[in-house]
Amino acid sequence: MTKVYPSFSQLSKNSSSFNHVSCRPETFTIWMKSLVLNGNGCTVYNSKGQIAYRVDNYDHKCGGEVYLMNLDGKILFKIVKKKHRICGRWEGYKCNDGLQGENSRPWFKVKKPCYILRGFQPLYCEVSVDADHSICCKINKTSNSSYKIVGISGELLAEVKRKHTKSGIDLGDDVLTLVVEPNIDQSLIMGMVVVYALVKFNM
Repeated sequence: MTKVYPSFSQLSKNSSSFNHVSCRPETFTIWMKSLVLNGNGCTVYNSKGQIAYRVDNYDHKCGGEVYLMNLDGKILFKIVKKKHRICGRWEGYKCNDGLQGENSRPWFKVKKPCYILRGFQPLYCEVSVDADHSICCKINKTSNSSYKIVGISGELLAEVKRKHTKSGIDLGDDVLTLVVEPNIDQSLIMGMVVVYALVKFNM
């Protein structure tokens, strides 16, 4: 009998982070800067100009652990870089109540293609549903600063582009617009965006 795997929208509805899901597209602004003086990370604003998510690495760039937080400093994910001689791999652990509530099993895993492959290869993400099931998606680069996060069958989950003012002025490589499609866990998308930033910007 063929197993039926849930869609990303079903996964989001069953997720404990249901408050990070919207029934309509949501637009965020990503500033690849930390709010902490001499810190490394990024700050994410919602469409109202309020801080929605932030990453602050206080010690140094390229740390083995990165924490995705909300405005209040509550840790949503701990993202851990796993050592690999050729390919990079990151695991995201959901934190329901700070570090004490960290799940022992990763909620998502992102694999970086081997550097021996020529040209840009998509980053693949595997999201755990339960002990026996997972959902896959990938990050497809569309230009130097733009990329799409799509399901394995090609459905659009989110898109990142360079941000421009209403008059068309380019705000630079470190200011981006993120649009998350309806019924998709925005915190999960942010976890994938953080991993992509770790690869590209060496946060």
